[in-house]
Amino acid sequence: MRIAVNTRLLIKNKLEGIGWFTHETLRRIVLSHPEHTFIFIFDRDWDPEFIYAQNVIPVKIPIPTRHILLFIPWFEVLLPFVLRRYKADVFLSPDGHLSLLSKVPAVPVIHDLNFEHYPQQLPPLVRWYYRWFFPRFARKAARIATVSEYTRHDLQKQYGIAASGIDVTHNGCHENYRQLSDKEQIATRNEFSEGHVYFLFVGLIIPRKNLVGLMQAFELLKVRSNHPVKLLVVGSRKWWDAAHEEIYSRMRFRDDVVFLGRRSAEELSRITGSALALTYVPLFEGFGIPILEAFSAGVPVITSSVTSMPEVSGDAALLVDPFDPEKIAEAMKRVLLNEDLRNDLIAKGLLRKDKFSWDRSAERLWDCIEKVFEKDNKNPTPQGGVGKTIKLT
Repeated sequence: MRIAVNTRLLIKNKLEGIGWFTHETLRRIVLSHPEHTFIFIFDRDWDPEFIYAQNVIPVKIPIPTRHILLFIPWFEVLLPFVLRRYKADVFLSPDGHLSLLSKVPAVPVIHDLNFEHYPQQLPPLVRWYYRWFFPRFARKAARIATVSEYTRHDLQKQYGIAASGIDVTHNGCHENYRQLSDKEQIATRNEFSEGHVYFLFVGLIIPRKNLVGLMQAFELLKVRSNHPVKLLVVGSRKWWDAAHEEIYSRMRFRDDVVFLGRRSAEELSRITGSALALTYVPLFEGFGIPILEAFSAGVPVITSSVTSMPEVSGDAALLVDPFDPEKIAEAMKRVLLNEDLRNDLIAKGLLRKDKFSWDRSAERLWDCIEKVFEKDNKNPTPQGGVGKTIKLT
């Protein structure tokens, strides 16, 4: 079988949520199935780190998809040509984007439909693209993979996709995340929070991640407790808008909010493992990998009671209404002042994390691909890897 894969989010030192999903699942699938050929399709020069074995053929489409308008020529003009040229049997797209003009059976991984629920939080052109194309991608797909039961049901409700055509893979957690010693935690706090304990926010700073609500809650906590605890914010300021600026500028304790920007995987694992608690309260999420990271690091979790987050956290987190800063502040105060509660959440989190793994995610994604191949009535003849590096020019 020849499996073409959209690997445009495999960018060295710049893996985000979907990029990590792509990397962790593909690495395992490729190494587990040397009898098949994988055509990795990049939109820029690739890093050898992502060519996992000899059965991978890397191909570059020379249009970096750095603007939404470039998605259309990339996916609708050049991608079908590559799929024909390399005689792909199946096209896998870990970020959900497909070509409507290609006849190759396709498997998109649709992580969430946030753009259907919060379209006002996206720039007009981006909003149009997602709301026009993704319903068509979903209906064109041979099968769909997604990362939560919540999104599976959302695809059924929003687009009328039959549940029998959707497979849930879930996400996993990087092995870097582990419980740290007291000495390691003290060193990390000295490095990043002036030695103080801290709550942690992890994620892109975009409206649906709800940093606005979290900053409001943190301000309430500080006013009421007069505790030197800090709030560390790890993530790029992708859409730091007027609402973020207004709330932040009015904060009496804004100096206790520490913006660390984007951090390496190694740094983030240390920062997570040294936190008093993860405060992860998005308005909408397809899964929420930071929850698993905190569980694996032995860190209490406060998260949202909406969308996929109760599914991921089970009984191992404090669930709060993300639209109510008072409720978030109340949960933060409970965790801050109650060591028994923290220990209980840590113990439950360490058990909960074992329900998820990248090995399991990769197996489920591979099962989804195989269903498409079997449905297409083709014989999975081993192709063998050619180990060549070919660029489309």
